[in-house]
Amino acid sequence: MKKILIACMVLLTLLAGCGQAAPSVAESPSDTAAAVTTAPPAAQENVEYDYETREIWVENNGERIYGKAYIPVASGKCPLILTSHGLGANHESGGSYAKKYAPRGFAVYTWDFRGGSNPNNPNKSDGSNLNMSVMTEVSDVEAVLNAAKTWDFVDTDRIFLQGSSQGGLVTAIAGMRRQDEIAGLVLLYPAFGMASLGESYSDDLPEEIEFGSMTVGKPFFKDMVGYSVHDDIANFAKPVVIIQGSEDGLVTPADSEEAAALYPNAEYHLIEGAGHGFSGAHHNEATLYALRFLYKHV
Repeated sequence: MKKILIACMVLLTLLAGCGQAAPSVAESPSDTAAAVTTAPPAAQENVEYDYETREIWVENNGERIYGKAYIPVASGKCPLILTSHGLGANHESGGSYAKKYAPRGFAVYTWDFRGGSNPNNPNKSDGSNLNMSVMTEVSDVEAVLNAAKTWDFVDTDRIFLQGSSQGGLVTAIAGMRRQDEIAGLVLLYPAFGMASLGESYSDDLPEEIEFGSMTVGKPFFKDMVGYSVHDDIANFAKPVVIIQGSEDGLVTPADSEEAAALYPNAEYHLIEGAGHGFSGAHHNEATLYALRFLYKHV
């Protein structure tokens, strides 16, 4: 099992935000980097950027994707994190991370996958849940990445992908396809086990299938036939951090540990007591690991 311990120090030359703008309180961007190594994000009140939000629509295959950008208020272009939500969720789940990343100088874009939300989580994007699959969501990530490279606030040399649960699997696949265009991956309890969905496909499946909190269609299973995520990620050369809860009943630590061992350049962090999804102190801890990783590789 490959576990790479996170470094104690990060590069003091990393920018805490976009361009050369100064933080609102701290004297220099390096103060932000130092703070990230020593305290949870909630305790970092000495360095903070204001940020604005902007609704941005992206088109993919004739359908529109709704998303929201969180943009630090500073001059120049920002490193960007593209955040993919899990099955049944929507863009708001990524907002909980964006509200912590943006004050530290990272722009974030979080969106609704086409057909990827359950009725409890309104989805503003086009598309039907009966046509949604892991691979249609990979296509959405690629469409968002294409669009993001044209946005005026984005440093295109510093784009990261982040994903949670099914969004983590989607992020891993999209990252492999576009690794020359991204700086790294942040994977939160990634559902690599869903790559085996193709084994359940049959032409006899009904048109509507109950899967967890979602009603999905045949493409959800068919699009994964013959695909091996483990073969894929072994060829991903960019840095990766995997953050996993010890009490996750849907994505087991063993699943994430196996993936971390297959990636050539991965960190793995286990949050004790956390389940499937992070909140409260567990969310703060996950954000700390993510920020440390981002500052090392930005």
